[in-house]
Amino acid sequence: MGKTKTSFEPTFFPGRGPTGKKGSGFRMGQPKVRVKNMKGVLIRLWSYIVQVKFQFLSAAILIAFSTVLQIAAPFFQGIAIDEGIIAGKKEKLIYILILIAVIYILSGIITLFQNFIMIGVSQRVVRNLRNSLFSKLQTLSLSYFDRHPHGELISRVSNDIDLISQTLSTSMTQLISSVLSVTGVAAMMMILNLKLALIALITIPMIIAITKNIARYTRRGYKDQQKYLGSLNGHIEESVSALRTVKLFGTEESNLNAFSRTNIKLRSASNKANIFGGVMGPLMNLIRNLNYVIVAFAGGYLAYKGLLSIGLIAVFLQYTRQFSRPLNQIAQLYNSMQSALAGAERVFAIFDEIPEIKEIDNSEELTQVKGFISFDRVDFSYIEGQKVLIDLSFRAEPGETIAIVGETGAGKTTIVNLLTRFYDIDSGLIQIDNINIQHLKLKNLRENLGFVLQDTFLFSDTVMENIRYGKPEATDREVIQAAEMANAHHFIETLADGYKSILSSEGNNLSEGQKQLLAIARVIISNPSILILDEATSSVDTRTEIHIQDALLKLMKGRTSFVIAHRLSTIRKADKILVLEQGRIVEKGNHRELLERKGSYYKLYSSQFNSSIYRS
Repeated sequence: MGKTKTSFEPTFFPGRGPTGKKGSGFRMGQPKVRVKNMKGVLIRLWSYIVQVKFQFLSAAILIAFSTVLQIAAPFFQGIAIDEGIIAGKKEKLIYILILIAVIYILSGIITLFQNFIMIGVSQRVVRNLRNSLFSKLQTLSLSYFDRHPHGELISRVSNDIDLISQTLSTSMTQLISSVLSVTGVAAMMMILNLKLALIALITIPMIIAITKNIARYTRRGYKDQQKYLGSLNGHIEESVSALRTVKLFGTEESNLNAFSRTNIKLRSASNKANIFGGVMGPLMNLIRNLNYVIVAFAGGYLAYKGLLSIGLIAVFLQYTRQFSRPLNQIAQLYNSMQSALAGAERVFAIFDEIPEIKEIDNSEELTQVKGFISFDRVDFSYIEGQKVLIDLSFRAEPGETIAIVGETGAGKTTIVNLLTRFYDIDSGLIQIDNINIQHLKLKNLRENLGFVLQDTFLFSDTVMENIRYGKPEATDREVIQAAEMANAHHFIETLADGYKSILSSEGNNLSEGQKQLLAIARVIISNPSILILDEATSSVDTRTEIHIQDALLKLMKGRTSFVIAHRLSTIRKADKILVLEQGRIVEKGNHRELLERKGSYYKLYSSQFNSSIYRS
């Protein structure tokens, strides 16, 4: 149901996928970023600006006032020249100069306020955008994260949105100001003298043509730049996560070479974007200076003929500067905004993803869970056309312990992935207490399931908070009680700061057994109705396994439990054992019954124990 075709083998969480590989390390085959059109991106960005429309409108009004004042200043300078200096009216000259000074001071104050407001607008927009993006990531199915390196996704949440923030806080103000300035100056020039205005505007087609052609190359360069930056971040994130593996296998050099290749691609894309972007400024300055010379020559000629005053020529020369400067800014802003738009395209590509796991309307909730579970003729495939589970059927009675065994890739962890609805089945039916799990609210379904996995994830926080993660509202006393039940209290007390000890990333300052005991305590405090143990003791020594088994027995008491194990000695007391081969259940029964049949389970068990199996 709703599978995505891919050309590579995905990794899966929790546990392992059909190949038995863990869901970490270097990934291949990630899809290319889908690029949206510029108009669509701008419309979607505008939808976030509208959320702070009053602040944005206030900033726009202040920008308009500031622009009007800047346009008015040259006009009064012309009057000062004609009616103050040339006409010799000293008092009028002083009055006009004071007025010009007031205009510039007032313009500066308004500009300060407009920048302050615009920074607030940009930060609110980016906050809302980042919240929406992170919220969207929470809704996406695990299959999406199977296909995308984590570092590349982090790059979209951080780098790409930072680019949008920078553009909104600086470029947006300049863009509004420049557009208003160009419009206002052009209108003033036409009002004062139409012929000279047309001469001053003659370079506009040239500026538009240059901007359009250069932006075509810079846009492509900035898109590639953001794509390779995401790949580089993904490589860094995975290299740090897999640092021990890299060192153990001595692949530092090849890892560095892979990093360097991506870094070279990033450098090449950045050079392409920035070189074309750097050309824009000098070209615009050249056109602006040529325009200034043309206006000065034409104005001088008209003044010689007696058609213009000296003051009006001075006004036009000022307006020519004012007109060409914002045009230059618009051209450069258009160029620099390509980087932000490329980042926005990558962000909105995530928004366009459709979660494969959805809740139906009027979904139900489990109340007073008994723990009856049934799989009825279930078929499933991670990749379309490659079935992992085939016609799988079994029942778990309330309070029963169901063990699932089989060779790597047989589909053991997949059963857990389907029960939790991390993935949806292709066909068949899965029920809890006679309710189809696809009719249940996802949060309610997963609240009633407790996991103890082989690979325990611990957060960079205190021991207390890591256990409390299973029940955020739990008191300190409840946390300590859960740790005592999990046989973790003793080793926690030996830590430097006890329950307040800060764990390193993923709890790497603890042993595997200690991490497992914390994971058990976390599940105990969450008090789930159904328990899932996925290779919970496979990474620990025999002595530690005894402590963990003791904690697990307390946890499993009275709960329907699923136990996935390679160590068959850990499941001998299970009520029912399912033996999987290539996605099919080939045997069912308890430990003694399956040994007496001397079938697949007998062979698996015999391969692990050389002593007489009937003594076990």
